[in-house]
Amino acid sequence: MEIPDLPDLAARIRLDVLEMIHAAGSGHPGGSLSAVEILVHLFFREMRAGAGRDRFILSKGHAAPALYAVMAARGMLPRGELSSLRRLGSRLQGHPDMHRLPGLDSSTGSLGQGFAAAVGLARGLRLSGSSARVYCLLGDGELQEGAVWEAAAGAAHAVLGNIVAIVDCNGVQLDGPVDSIKRQKPASERWHAWGWHAIELDGHSFESLEEAFREARSVSMPVALCARTVKGRGVSFMEGSCAWHGRCPDASELERARAEIGAGP
Repeated sequence: MEIPDLPDLAARIRLDVLEMIHAAGSGHPGGSLSAVEILVHLFFREMRAGAGRDRFILSKGHAAPALYAVMAARGMLPRGELSSLRRLGSRLQGHPDMHRLPGLDSSTGSLGQGFAAAVGLARGLRLSGSSARVYCLLGDGELQEGAVWEAAAGAAHAVLGNIVAIVDCNGVQLDGPVDSIKRQKPASERWHAWGWHAIELDGHSFESLEEAFREARSVSMPVALCARTVKGRGVSFMEGSCAWHGRCPDASELERARAEIGAGP
């Protein structure tokens, strides 16, 4: 398929995310908006489709609106279905449900467990002789879960060169700044200490993402991309605020956000 202009697509995805959450009356805008460029790059530049396709797991499952919007843009589900987010019986639940929506490689929601599943999936693919790679997106607050580091140790011990963890380092979680709750910085040093090849990058720059994923493909050990991002990116009154972790924008706030994002039809 023809690859669209990625910055324009990112703007459209941001607006889709906010409109979905507004229509649903609930959701998680902050961490969805911070992950937009990462998801767009993965689905439109990085991951292989078709036979031997690469796998993706959204371990920070509350950012599902961004994933659904990108999947719709990729043609994996009808764009008109986005308005059904969190509706009773909808395939687009508040957290990804692989039993409802084809194309998902894991159901996620309980933080840390999606990453553990990704490590298991990577190990299984290698044992089967597959060349597919596994990509897993985590939040930096999620790194407070012990299950993350148990899985990271297992991946390093098995020298899984077919897994890439992308950490959305937006610095803010539900109750406040991540480092005021349990310090994570510098994230790259922590991953390196656990036996991973760690790369720091700008998570909102497609050029930085391209360079980081190129480096990730060049090494034969598990890779962690520590992507610096901004919670609520693209909407000034949401940026860097824990208040927008799980708050739904009202009609006037949606209009303000739409004006700032400036996405076309």
